[in-house]
Amino acid sequence: MPTTRRYDAGGRWTVPGRARPTSKSRRGPNPRSRRASVPAGTLYRGREGMWSWVAHRVTGVLIFFFLFVHVLDTALVRVSPEDYDKVVATYKTPLVACLEYGLVAAILFHALNGLRVIAVDFWSKGPRYQKQMLWSVVGLWVVLMIGAIYPVLGHAARELFGS
Repeated sequence: MPTTRRYDAGGRWTVPGRARPTSKSRRGPNPRSRRASVPAGTLYRGREGMWSWVAHRVTGVLIFFFLFVHVLDTALVRVSPEDYDKVVATYKTPLVACLEYGLVAAILFHALNGLRVIAVDFWSKGPRYQKQMLWSVVGLWVVLMIGAIYPVLGHAARELFGS
């Protein structure tokens, strides 16, 4: 004999004769309780996973923009070699050296975080350890970026402050 389902006063399905759970703990955590503890003004309400997702997308767009500009300035050599030489001369300024350091930072974070995403997707325990892997990626990224200061910014420092 089929059971008849009805709506209760809260708009939930009920089965006549079956008791509803009375404590909220049996229904799981209240999804609104976490939202109340989020600081005001944050755009994304996620935690580390959401911010790594945002950083991965932003670094990907920055790398794409760099590649687009790089293809355009390299194509300039066929159109006007003199203008190409002028563009390359601007690349030797300290400001562009700082932008190169930012490019190294974006590529390095995007690559390391991409490896973390692969581990989360294809390792059975990846989702469980994604937070620890993110902090490992950030730590390794900081160490490598400290090591890249002199090779990338050394020329700019010598030009600004002398040798």
